[in-house]
Amino acid sequence: MKLYYATGTCSLSPHIVALEAGIALDFEKVNLARTPHPTETGADYTAVNPNGYVPALELDNGSVLTEGAAIVQYLADLKPESGLVPAAGTAERYRQQSWLNFIATELHKMYSPWLFHPEYGMQAQDVARKKIAERLVFVETHLAKSGPFLMGEYFSAADAYLFTIVGWSAFAKVDLSAFPHLRAFMDRVGARPAVREAMRAEGMKVAA
Repeated sequence: MKLYYATGTCSLSPHIVALEAGIALDFEKVNLARTPHPTETGADYTAVNPNGYVPALELDNGSVLTEGAAIVQYLADLKPESGLVPAAGTAERYRQQSWLNFIATELHKMYSPWLFHPEYGMQAQDVARKKIAERLVFVETHLAKSGPFLMGEYFSAADAYLFTIVGWSAFAKVDLSAFPHLRAFMDRVGARPAVREAMRAEGMKVAA
């Protein structure tokens, strides 16, 4: 299988999940700064994912799976013994899917595109930061009550996704000072060997 990725994007979360689960992947970097988006081998990425964004996972049969929340579940299900997703049909499985959907719709799409494109203007960015802060109150309250991870005591695919998105906060000028449990979560996840390995592999700065 091959994961198409770009440095500093949400493709980090399936990379983390693959390493946590012990799944060997090939990787191909996509240049999102150029249009059409070329991959490092010179291919047109829109032939892989017509939407033009990462991640995309090319399966061994040649089919392609897109959308990060779906990809992390697919990868984790390949190694159920990793404990990265609860078993299908259980209440815990649906709780994790709820978190993945929350991160995708309430956080991911507030950080990006609004805080990644200054041409949208300061007013739009201020609204986005306010909405993000409101959503992070929900995450903070949950971690304080039911942490240290989103699913309780064990690290899951949803944690990889949350870490990836909240990791954009410094760049996006989202203030995390009011969220001590979330900041502790970020430190905790950021110290995991698989997370550090994924970040290094994608050319990201890793804390000492």
